[in-house]
Amino acid sequence: MRVLIFGATGMVGQGVLRECLLASDVEEVVAIGRTSIGAKHPKLKEIIHHDWFDYSTIKSDLHSFDACFFCLGVSSFGINEATYTRLTYDLTISAAQVLSTQNPEMSFIYVSGSGTDSSEQGKSMWARIKGRTENALLRLPFKSVYLFRPSVIQPLHGALSKTAQYRLFYSLFNPILPLMRRLMPSTMLTTEIVGRAMLELSRNGSQKQILNARDINEISFGGKISAQN
Repeated sequence: MRVLIFGATGMVGQGVLRECLLASDVEEVVAIGRTSIGAKHPKLKEIIHHDWFDYSTIKSDLHSFDACFFCLGVSSFGINEATYTRLTYDLTISAAQVLSTQNPEMSFIYVSGSGTDSSEQGKSMWARIKGRTENALLRLPFKSVYLFRPSVIQPLHGALSKTAQYRLFYSLFNPILPLMRRLMPSTMLTTEIVGRAMLELSRNGSQKQILNARDINEISFGGKISAQN
């Protein structure tokens, strides 16, 4: 399996990359980013690309992939709707449109968020735009699209958030996150669980396309999720 990762330097992306490199059935992982990951591995290839809205210069490198794990994202804190739309909807769909034409048999997995508004009509700005992004992805001609809606994700194996507010949160609450996971196993995830779930979906698929924390947790351990769950 050949896997493409967007956002491999972020907290979730770091965890997903680790699981891909560990997986015996993944033969190559290509990470696209503005800066180098700074890691070396026989399976890993990097593409340094600075324009997230134009892929014409690297289009020839974006074919023959089995899966894309899209872990890029920004916090809505402190930015207006136009900026958040560009950095969430426009950025994601620019990449996905190119990939869908180059890889019609690809599974595309997008990290969204708990509370995303599929109606695109709610009061929450970020939830509306995430919902619009999800809906646009579902219309693209991929083999399959899966939308992850996690809530709290515990970083493992040295993964770190690039967002200062999140780093502060994890530095304060990391000591109790393992306890919270034991108390709420269906709502709390880890970067390891997210990565394993993405790989499992790429291998075996799911009837359900919008996946909450409980679904992601179950899939990571080989569980099957029906469309009605």
